[in-house]
Amino acid sequence: MRVLFAGTPAVAVPSLDALIDAGFEIVAVLTRPDAPTGRKRILTPSPVAARAAELGIDIIHASKVDQETTGRIASYAPDVAAIVAYGGLVPQAALGIPRHGWINLHFSLLPAWRGAAPVQRSVIAGDDITGAATFLLEEGLDTGPVFGTLTETVRPDDTAGDLLERLARSGAILLTQTLSAVDAGQAAPQPQQGDVSLAPKLTLDDGRLDWTQPALALNRRSRGVTPEPGAWTMLDGQRVKLEPVALRPDTRDLAPGQVRVDGKNVLVGTGSHAVQLGRIQPAGKKMMPPADWARGLATPESVEFE
Repeated sequence: MRVLFAGTPAVAVPSLDALIDAGFEIVAVLTRPDAPTGRKRILTPSPVAARAAELGIDIIHASKVDQETTGRIASYAPDVAAIVAYGGLVPQAALGIPRHGWINLHFSLLPAWRGAAPVQRSVIAGDDITGAATFLLEEGLDTGPVFGTLTETVRPDDTAGDLLERLARSGAILLTQTLSAVDAGQAAPQPQQGDVSLAPKLTLDDGRLDWTQPALALNRRSRGVTPEPGAWTMLDGQRVKLEPVALRPDTRDLAPGQVRVDGKNVLVGTGSHAVQLGRIQPAGKKMMPPADWARGLATPESVEFE
């Protein structure tokens, strides 16, 4: 079966590799254009583009599936398109090109967390179980009928990055199994059932910690926005980046945002009990252990996050 693969970030690479290992013919890869990365803003291929180049697969660079891109896709005459976190909408004109349609690997148990940031929103919401689904892509936002699902436990210390890495590996197997069933004529997608929730793309503001919230909510948010866009707070008018914060229910006498240095640990008050900081990155400096940051404070007993 001739497969067009559409994807951009590193979490899509395991699926590309799995399809190749399973013997599918990848006729081309659709991915977003090179983007500036790092402090020097050097144009860098997407992880999927880099992997496709290593494998000698034709690459279609496109920020959106416009008329020209649709024509290029059609020129490869794919039987099916597999899509994993491409990062753009697919219009009806392109959806109709492969005879088996576009099969999307989505990192949630649909219809939960439709949208661009399902894993991040799941962690922030405190879900105990999440998963992945393969479904037939439609013009609606992640609304198509589902081929198959898998479940994954959200561990207490999971960041969104940790969870997404596991789902990328297990989801690659699910996608391969789905395409194999489609190729064999044994796939029967079923309409989505259950409560719908939305997972819009995270912004920088989603990473700001509101110290008046309960500690558990701050723990979940800090894990859900790690590694991107990252947790942060304000101190003396400057943004301070934070790694995920841990729960400290033994400390309840700190006001929201109030900082206390406790040996090598740094505690911060919240709307319930305290949290313990992980590594911290003050403005203009590198990420550092909290004890190192605390030693640089002139009056640590008077520090309060905004």
